[in-house]
Amino acid sequence: MRRLLLAVTLGFACPLPAAEPRPNIVMVLIDDMGWGDFSCFGNKDVGTPNIDRMAREGIRFSQFYVASPICSPSRCGLTTGQYPQRWRITSFLENRASNKRRGMAQWLDPAAPTLARQLQRNGYATGHFGKWHLGGQRDVNDAPPITAYGFDRSLTNFEGMGPKLLPLAIAPGDAKPHRIWAEATNLGGPVTWMKRSEITTGYIDAALEFIDGASRARKPFFVNLWPDDVHSPFWPPVDKWADGKRGLYQSVLRETDRQFGKLFDHIRNTPALRDNTLVLICSDNGPEPGAGSAGPFSGSKGNLLEGGIRSPLIAWAPGLIAKEKTGSHDASSVFATIDLTPSLLALTRIAGPDGIRFDGEDFSPVLLGKSAVARRTPLFWRRPPDRPGPPGEPLPDLAARDGNWKLLCAYDGSRARLHDLSKDPAEMENLADRNPDKVRELSGKLLAWHRSMPPDGGEPPGSR
Repeated sequence: MRRLLLAVTLGFACPLPAAEPRPNIVMVLIDDMGWGDFSCFGNKDVGTPNIDRMAREGIRFSQFYVASPICSPSRCGLTTGQYPQRWRITSFLENRASNKRRGMAQWLDPAAPTLARQLQRNGYATGHFGKWHLGGQRDVNDAPPITAYGFDRSLTNFEGMGPKLLPLAIAPGDAKPHRIWAEATNLGGPVTWMKRSEITTGYIDAALEFIDGASRARKPFFVNLWPDDVHSPFWPPVDKWADGKRGLYQSVLRETDRQFGKLFDHIRNTPALRDNTLVLICSDNGPEPGAGSAGPFSGSKGNLLEGGIRSPLIAWAPGLIAKEKTGSHDASSVFATIDLTPSLLALTRIAGPDGIRFDGEDFSPVLLGKSAVARRTPLFWRRPPDRPGPPGEPLPDLAARDGNWKLLCAYDGSRARLHDLSKDPAEMENLADRNPDKVRELSGKLLAWHRSMPPDGGEPPGSR
């Protein structure tokens, strides 16, 4: 005590424990890949050894969901931690006339909360490398740049504003590559032209340069790595060409996994990164029919069946994950991409933006294998306005997941389908008639949520 008093009297500060470093985050979002496409999720036709190794060294989650069964709104939910309907992004962003016809915004409002901006404000280096598709595509060339959403640096494709990599496509028998989406040069530059089959490596090389720069500056980093090569049209290397849509898709998937090995090995083999980096790997929505695999689930990209909205998720963080959970499979935690923003803010010990209420919940203990829980509140979905299904057999307009129960219905609550996913993951048996109270309870919550969100062009006028 005398020493402490003397130190204070003389103006010396007693040494304090060093602040725990904030973790680095790498978010890998693969375009149009199905739940069952990684071999660690059951794919027996395609080996994905680099991603499988991340699962063996991390945790695999099989009850993880995206915010929408289609690109732009799914990315919006991941970016904001909120339902994409709040920001009027309910299907893929296209040209101005199409966006307006479907009752959608032209781009994500820069006033929306974003994980990147909140991390950037608190000392993180932030970079986005890959597809964006939240504004700046086709004739929408006045959208904000990606850096307006909290990123220090960006490199994107033909669906985003700013520096980009654009594809050169070549197939067997072609004399030379040809440019595709060449008009995207009006969305900003500089532009680098690369073989379509090598663009993921281009994004990875840029991301690695950014990561190493942040490390030299002793700054934690947040990196989006969002490749688009698994999205059709499929352009594998000429020497790895295959027959048919499914064959081409599988060849591209193998090549995507191979290219990601460079990123994963660099982080794994650099002790400072390995011990303090969380890598998350998932898809943005279900597979395109005839290409990827939804595993045991019904449905695909664009609809609200499990195959359209359930995604594989791998969390890799050897220095952060509970040791006894290494290589484990969490089959019970039910959560979604909208939960990642509040979870990652909690993990980095950063408060959310003032006055913002996330629709997501904090699942940071789940990501690190320290608990296994489902959401406290249900998850809700609305179909893309341009995906009604066949006239004689319309697709569900709305869906909700609450515990083991999944409800699908029309905008007005009719055509209700109720499934117990613990027993019927393929959604084959409709239990609505046998559980009227559960239908009434869950449809009431679902319709209340739906009516609280801005309408879009899928809903008949005057239906609310």
